[in-house]
Amino acid sequence: MKIIITSTSLLALLAAAGAAAQTGSPRATTGAEVIVTGILEQTETDVLQGTSVLTGEALTRDVRPTIGETLQRLPGVSATSFGPSASRPILRGFQGERIRVLTDGIGSIDVSNTSVDHAVIINPLLSERIEVLRGPSALLYGSSAVGGVVNVIDTRIPRTRPADGYRLAAIANYGSAADERSIGAAGDVAVGEHLVLHADGSYLKADDLRIGGFALSRAARDAASAQVGLPQDTDEPIDFAASAAVRGRLPNTAVETWTAGAGATILTEGGSLGVSYSHYDSLYGLPIRYATEVGQEQEAPRIDIVQNRVDLRGEVDVGGPFLDKIRIRGGHATYRHFELEPTGEIGTAFRNNGTEARLEIVQANRGGWQGASGVQFFNRLFDVEGEEAFLPRNETNQVGLFTLQQYASGPFRAAGGLRYEHTDLASRNPAEDLRFFSGKRSFNAFSASLGASYEVAEGIRIGLNGSRTERAPSAEELFADGPHAGTQVYELGDPGFRLEKSWGLEATFHAHAGRFDLDASVYGNWFSNYISENQVDASVCEAAAALSGREVDLPCFQYQQGDARYYGVEAELTAHLFEAGGYRVNADVLGDYVRATIVDAGPVPRIPPARVLAGVEAQGDRLTARAEVERVFDQKRTAAFETATDGYTLVNASVSLQPFGRESKTTLLLSANNIFDVTARRHASFLKDFAPLAGRDLRATVRLGL
Repeated sequence: MKIIITSTSLLALLAAAGAAAQTGSPRATTGAEVIVTGILEQTETDVLQGTSVLTGEALTRDVRPTIGETLQRLPGVSATSFGPSASRPILRGFQGERIRVLTDGIGSIDVSNTSVDHAVIINPLLSERIEVLRGPSALLYGSSAVGGVVNVIDTRIPRTRPADGYRLAAIANYGSAADERSIGAAGDVAVGEHLVLHADGSYLKADDLRIGGFALSRAARDAASAQVGLPQDTDEPIDFAASAAVRGRLPNTAVETWTAGAGATILTEGGSLGVSYSHYDSLYGLPIRYATEVGQEQEAPRIDIVQNRVDLRGEVDVGGPFLDKIRIRGGHATYRHFELEPTGEIGTAFRNNGTEARLEIVQANRGGWQGASGVQFFNRLFDVEGEEAFLPRNETNQVGLFTLQQYASGPFRAAGGLRYEHTDLASRNPAEDLRFFSGKRSFNAFSASLGASYEVAEGIRIGLNGSRTERAPSAEELFADGPHAGTQVYELGDPGFRLEKSWGLEATFHAHAGRFDLDASVYGNWFSNYISENQVDASVCEAAAALSGREVDLPCFQYQQGDARYYGVEAELTAHLFEAGGYRVNADVLGDYVRATIVDAGPVPRIPPARVLAGVEAQGDRLTARAEVERVFDQKRTAAFETATDGYTLVNASVSLQPFGRESKTTLLLSANNIFDVTARRHASFLKDFAPLAGRDLRATVRLGL
């Protein structure tokens, strides 16, 4: 079986031509030859850039309501876990403004980068494939991709004409931990020879999340008990609004989400042109920050989100001796979300209008030399309204020019990329309003990457990547100054920030033998003017708030700049053990570790600890069974005001049935996650002391395809 990985965006091009060797997860691709199609079709053993692909049976097993939770079992990937409805991916310890989350090569055009409590407006239920690109070549998607790129591919703009004139895909899920019920469906129909129409929709409803133990960590329960006189351990029901003894359920975490979309594509021998429209509507609650000090407020905020979006994708097959293809991709979205008070009143309103577009010109292959160049444009007009608005009205305009060139000769591969980016950020705040900075900042950023790999023996390839990146600060990092109801903290930026700069180096080892596959990488990043959000003494925010006569009664989080160092390692091994009774038995193990330090200050906050995930899988023609154990270790390297996080061990198992054979698109799946009902907390979560991960979760999934 072959899994064809195609993309009209440059992601597949980068995966084929970047400069590292961490490729497809065995959990996603065991027994399959992965072909990455960009400017050059290659087997996955020839792919240089660090890539993971989640598709097929593995995607069916791992799909969750958020993109962060869907991907968290891939190597080098964790999640922010701000409750079950807001969870962004973390790649190699990087999150927020250093990770780009895309839909078919274009940003999600939401405000998920603004704060961890804001959901990513991409629905994994409707995804056909999810690609994760790590390493320096991701910078061609923007300086905000220094940590990597997550690209979710759907079928909203059809790429091909259905072979039978129509195609249909549907998925339905039930999860016991939150009584989660979800369904999604997408269909294409050919109208004549050249026109293909598309329609899709999804619905999800879940109740408050069930957890394995107490909502508060031991340290938070001890602090609350000392302050408000609550017992440290009790099974007696106590009002959750003032209690450190809540257990069994995570209050205020219910969610209801629905989406709808339509698209159309004109397909000819010379290329294609397609458009789509989509609507996203969600209402979800955020876990409560319980009182641990006398007089500390507790709120149960909910977020009401609506996004309307239009997308365009086009491609012209030139087929000339110098120019092969011309591609265009664009998207525009209007977005708003309300942070609702417990009474249902709107506390803070977020409004975001965004546009992003890319034009890519792909060169023809001439003697092993080929490449692509292009221009990218991004505009965002963002406004926060309400008494707890922590940002002024602001606008971001960004133009990027990029090129990627690659050369292949025998066992040797080399690639280099350049990007220039001009960014204007304006705070459009009336000068008489003393709450916020009013003015404009402009930045010119240059980034480059260079790498090579060599096949030292059949199936064994080593590689080395280097990169130099520059990133302009975001509007949030520059202009934030005020209380944020969603995260329950006071956020303070600095309009004087300079360009964030870094050097990166990555060495890779990639081996594919008859009975095993091994991918490993070791990397380092050296930052100057590194921007991090750190909890500081309350007096810092009190001084800022005093300028406008405000009071601060929330934890104070300040964006700061300094030098930083990241070092990490990832490895993934799959061993094909034996065959018996028509089943192929494989074992796999992956591990990752990141150590990040702010020079002269200490550890970078919220860095995921080391972990190891091992599994055994038996694959038959119709039945697949898998069991896995994930060990996440303690995280005791903490920044100021952070608390240490205990490690945990999760045991999961699943059985997947394809009643009509492995080539069929129909799958029935039963899975048990966190079988022993362990209380697990992610150190990277702002709410890890208040909101653990789900307890035991029994899931049933049906996926159909025609």
